[in-house]
Amino acid sequence: MPLNRRTFLGTSAAAGAGVAIAGGSAVPAAAQGDGQGHGRPPKRYSFTVMGTTDLHGNVFNWDYFTDREFDDKAHNDVGLAKISTLVDQVRREKGRHNTLMIDAGDTIQGTQLSYYYAKVDPITAKRGPVHPMAQAMNAIGYDAAALGNHEFNYGIPVLRKFEEQCDFPLLGANALDAKTLRPAFAPYVIKRMRTPHGPDVRVAILGLTNPGIAIWDKANVGGKMVFPGLEEQAARFVPRLRSMGVDVVIVSAHSGSSGTSSYGDQIPYVENAAGLVAEQVPGIDAILVGHAHLEIPEYFVENKQTGKKVVLSEPLKWGQRLTLFDFDLVWEKGRWVVEKAGSQVLNSNTVAEDPEITKLLMDEHEKVVAYVNQVIGTSTAAMTTAEAAWKDEPIIDLINVVQAETVKAALAGGAYAALPVLSQASCFSRTAQIPAGNVTIKDAAGLYPFENTLEARLLTGAQIKDYLEFSARYYVQTAAGAPVDTAKLTNADNIPDYNYDAVSGLTYDIDIARPSGSRIVNLSFEGKPIDGAAQFVLAVNNYRASGGGNFPHVPGAKQLWANSEEIRNTIISWVQAKGSVDGALFASVDWRLTRDGVPVF
Repeated sequence: MPLNRRTFLGTSAAAGAGVAIAGGSAVPAAAQGDGQGHGRPPKRYSFTVMGTTDLHGNVFNWDYFTDREFDDKAHNDVGLAKISTLVDQVRREKGRHNTLMIDAGDTIQGTQLSYYYAKVDPITAKRGPVHPMAQAMNAIGYDAAALGNHEFNYGIPVLRKFEEQCDFPLLGANALDAKTLRPAFAPYVIKRMRTPHGPDVRVAILGLTNPGIAIWDKANVGGKMVFPGLEEQAARFVPRLRSMGVDVVIVSAHSGSSGTSSYGDQIPYVENAAGLVAEQVPGIDAILVGHAHLEIPEYFVENKQTGKKVVLSEPLKWGQRLTLFDFDLVWEKGRWVVEKAGSQVLNSNTVAEDPEITKLLMDEHEKVVAYVNQVIGTSTAAMTTAEAAWKDEPIIDLINVVQAETVKAALAGGAYAALPVLSQASCFSRTAQIPAGNVTIKDAAGLYPFENTLEARLLTGAQIKDYLEFSARYYVQTAAGAPVDTAKLTNADNIPDYNYDAVSGLTYDIDIARPSGSRIVNLSFEGKPIDGAAQFVLAVNNYRASGGGNFPHVPGAKQLWANSEEIRNTIISWVQAKGSVDGALFASVDWRLTRDGVPVF
């Protein structure tokens, strides 16, 4: 599908100004009054906005990487089929015409279901299928969805096709055409709520996405789109919406509330800026928060200029929760005014899946189940990531050997062919496993749930040491002799598992008794202390190479090679080509945790 102005721009900024009628009634006639101080009660109206975020391709309560019903320690459920049941319950209680349904992004990436319809049976093919997420969200009746950063993982053509298949707008007020600097997607949509008295209530939904897209998906958006800060674009659009007579402004933001960034100063915009938007931009009533994968039932932020409290809520990822924003309005001085706003979350594990969604998408589900269960090879022994967050495990070595071999083959015969190749990998899931015996697509894909691709970057020995020191911040400082509890050993300063990298091709110890920044000891290459000036090739994923996690040196390092194939598929192809996975041929203990020279495990 060629990328031209028509297909790229798609819906214009003007589309965001479209007005839709929701209609409905909220209060009995006896409570209406005339609102003009003539002894009658004031006119009032109430409505509810439901919200999801970070659905990540989950339609059913199913884990395609394990091929069984989803479950976790908290017994959460996932998927739009469950959300649909909750939505139906809320609509019956409130009256459908007194509700809206929105999402805060990261919709079309994350499961093998979403991968299948982007890559295996792509929606972009001539007479291709309709994306399951579009089908489910259309059936539920979404009114709008903000763009998430993972919407761009498969490239703009796939995103544009998904947008075309949705019956609701994808919003991105800060996703701009790189040439015109105009919104490349609808920035907002205005919905009319019909009251039983007086004018309709005009509700604006402003969509904001994450500036990190410029780093994380540089290969897909570079030169095509730019992503300014959320606060900047909200300050541009909220006053415009208010001047248009909007009564309620709701922001759907694919951005956490903490005010932090994972990419340091690489770009001058905050990654998790939802709280800053509420604090800095007057005129906002509520913000549906996304991106951070946290559960925030209700959180109030005071606007610095007006003193008004803005309600924020983030429902837990994958359809585990549904946010409800409840708004109470009163008619004052010829306009509707928000008198009260609050939020709560509903748990999807309290309901059954909606049979209408199940029936609608069962064929797609069964196709993907058959796909992930294809046998691609065998394994001589079982391998698991259960302890990979604190031990050098063979299953992570498998990722690294695939990456290193792929890069070596790519560089063969070139100017850098003689340089040693190192490789980085993370423990993305602590439940991934390769079983003894038959290995299926789901087993191999489970090692790498993200759509990352592979690159080769040129680094020095000194830079590699800096990289490892930065990674080792992940461990909680634990004094020599103190008890070690693996449940409390990792994720220091809330560093997620995917931001801890193990590097293969050299050996080193991580002394967790030492403070962060001075933990890497005995760093050696081929049995000798590493030469700080020596050159190495690092096989690294594009997320890290683009600055994801804010690791040092790699984003600015010389790129020697890059691949467009997902690392997940490279692993699958490697297993298919080898026919057998034998850990004895590639597993080695390259790193270990120590305290004063004594191994922790």
